[in-house]
Amino acid sequence: MLNDENLNPFERETFVYIRHLDADEVRDMVPPNALEGVTRPEDLFVVSSADGERLAIVEGREAAFAAARMHDLKPLSVH
Repeated sequence: MLNDENLNPFERETFVYIRHLDADEVRDMVPPNALEGVTRPEDLFVVSSADGERLAIVEGREAAFAAARMHDLKPLSVH
């Protein structure tokens, strides 16, 4: 039987990737009315799974990291 301590951390932890979005990139991802309530569209971050699936778009870097942790995910910054 394998012990969790012997596993690679990438195998026992669920990592997500946090990346800043450019304004043009955001417009291509969401319907036009989706940005109506966003006060700072230049401060949007995408939270993606390890396989690249977009899980969320969040306003503010700290909020993106907090959202990931709130769901027991391990956030990593991507540039």
